[in-house]
Amino acid sequence: MLHKRLISSYIFIIAVCLMLGMSTLANASASSTEQTAVFAGGCFWGVDAVFKHVKGVSDVQSGYTGGKAATAHYEQVSTGNTGHAESVRVRFNPNQITYQQLLQVFFTVAHDPTELNRQGPDEGNQYRSVVFYTTVEQEKIAQSSIKALTASHKFASPIVTQIVPLQQFYPAEKYHQNYCAIHPDDSYIIINDMPKLKRLRNQFPALYQ
Repeated sequence: MLHKRLISSYIFIIAVCLMLGMSTLANASASSTEQTAVFAGGCFWGVDAVFKHVKGVSDVQSGYTGGKAATAHYEQVSTGNTGHAESVRVRFNPNQITYQQLLQVFFTVAHDPTELNRQGPDEGNQYRSVVFYTTVEQEKIAQSSIKALTASHKFASPIVTQIVPLQQFYPAEKYHQNYCAIHPDDSYIIINDMPKLKRLRNQFPALYQ
């Protein structure tokens, strides 16, 4: 009898271990399917807020892209002389949202791609419009998206968005992260960024979360 109980216990333990192992593998698989997109479109506060409300996006981080590590600091980037652009790194699950859909949100909601070296009230090279691609496929999709938008005459002025390879993304200071959600009463946020969230909800209701 004792022998049977021991065997039953061993079987139970093995079954639990197998289930835990399968769960771990499933999580690892889900994590490995995630991809990265990096966009620059003016002040990163609003762009960050928009993508945080897009289904299929697991993480968004504000940062600096285009310059060197030594100058990846807000005070220096703000001079417009570092080569950096205020940008956001977006982690997303391509099984839930495509890179093409992210580009649609970027071009039509997150910023105005026809403004050169500025965005709204913010002026300078650090506020330029850029798609930093991480793969050749992303580059091709970005180029096709711009061609399609140009052909559609959606914008009255030419699209000035740069398409360049991602070299390095440097996370911004902690106080810049999730700024819009933490400071919803900030006058800058109310005037410049809250309307973007409203556009996202109205134009892409299926993607809004």
